[in-house]
Amino acid sequence: MSRPRKAEDPIRWPVPCNRCGQHHQTVAQWPDGGVCGYCYQQAKRTRGTCSCGHEGVLPGLIDNQPACRRCSGIRLNVDCRTCGAEDELHSGGRCWTCVLGNVVDDLLTDPATGSIANDLIPLEAALKSMKRANSGLTWICQKHVTAFLRNLAAAPRITHETFDELPDSRTREYVRGLLTEHGVLPQRDELCKRYDNWAAQTLERVKNPQNLDVIRRYIRWHHQRRMNHMDEVTRGTFLRAKQEVTVAIDLLNWLTDHDIKLPELQQSHLDIWQAEGPTTRQIAERFLKWAIKTKAAPPGLTIVPHRRGTSPRLAKPGQDEALKRVIHESGLETRDRAAAILILVFGQQAENIARVIWDDVTITEELVTIQLGTIQIALPDPLAQPWRELSANPGHDLTASHPNTNWVFRGASPGRHIHPGHLTTRLSKLFSTRAARLGTLHELTKLAPVAIIAETLGYSPTTIERHATDSAAAYAQYIAAAHEQRTRQTVRVPDGE
Repeated sequence: MSRPRKAEDPIRWPVPCNRCGQHHQTVAQWPDGGVCGYCYQQAKRTRGTCSCGHEGVLPGLIDNQPACRRCSGIRLNVDCRTCGAEDELHSGGRCWTCVLGNVVDDLLTDPATGSIANDLIPLEAALKSMKRANSGLTWICQKHVTAFLRNLAAAPRITHETFDELPDSRTREYVRGLLTEHGVLPQRDELCKRYDNWAAQTLERVKNPQNLDVIRRYIRWHHQRRMNHMDEVTRGTFLRAKQEVTVAIDLLNWLTDHDIKLPELQQSHLDIWQAEGPTTRQIAERFLKWAIKTKAAPPGLTIVPHRRGTSPRLAKPGQDEALKRVIHESGLETRDRAAAILILVFGQQAENIARVIWDDVTITEELVTIQLGTIQIALPDPLAQPWRELSANPGHDLTASHPNTNWVFRGASPGRHIHPGHLTTRLSKLFSTRAARLGTLHELTKLAPVAIIAETLGYSPTTIERHATDSAAAYAQYIAAAHEQRTRQTVRVPDGE
């Protein structure tokens, strides 16, 4: 990655660079003229095939086309003394890749044995083979990363339990992800494990020992049991489970403060507690149903549920404007365009978009299709173009994080898809993803039957039915308003009456 350029200074450097034409310090005189430091660096990193057939670094310019050193007459040392390849050199006459290899070998070698543990050999190979060696070297030479890898090299065993015992950090989880992605560690549902750790800590907030047993059973038999039966715990499930337990503990602690036991809970108590707090206390409805079912609370109690349909929706004109920006506005990344299309056209949730895999997408010269529910949906141009570009250049392929990934929207974590929250944040500069999604579903229910929309887009029929009901109600209100306006225009009151 080229470093950003400073503002040019014609007074200090009156002679412009022969290549870029800007006034920066001249660092080399080549046959085609003086070259500034920025163009000098770019020339060392220009690779390809010269017109003479030579493959490698092409620092020269002939007829405005890159050329090798021999053809252009440029004297430049780009020959690695270790591997002999033509490449930008890092230090000691060695290229970035060779320097990275030496650093990796040094850090992953156990000082007690003088060798690298068998379990770490796949990690060693992955780090040394990164396409962008300079980025890898920058990451690995950070003090905390260096220290972590040295400790890892001396570890007696490489297991998930070994990692769990280390201090929690982004480096720990990133290296764990690398080892998992490269087959050293088995796949593990990290969100499920994170919930287990969170639950163990949050139990300390419960004030009453009797309530502690209730919450422990609620966590184990309602949330953890459900998560253990899922193929992969989604972010939504993880966050909802945390919120439900948090609100349940809030209710039980309130009862303790008011010297009320859960088996003695009355409707009047619930009404007071709900009225005194934020609207999130409505979520306690789920805990209350579980408590009644398990006979931990008296029957017949209710909490005013969350009223659906109150979230704002992006109206049709706003949707059209947002889609126009996505298609035509320059400066947007390809994956943001592709994701935005799934929201604005098909009403998909960010969490589901993040989990799309290339097996769900078919790209040919004539057509691009994507499977969201049970049916392949064709994307017409220009909606198909961002998906073609993303297929050709999926990104995140220059490090060791995604050697064989099938995710369409790759994340920064090894082997993981993009975080849905991060995707939402990226798109927030264009529109509110929630409002846009709800607006799209609202409009789609006017165009097709509920069953078809649900099957096509992968939604439950109940969800689409609710949007259809809202849409029909809104349409009925429109008809009534239009009828009233026409009546007013038709019936005129005579003057003087």
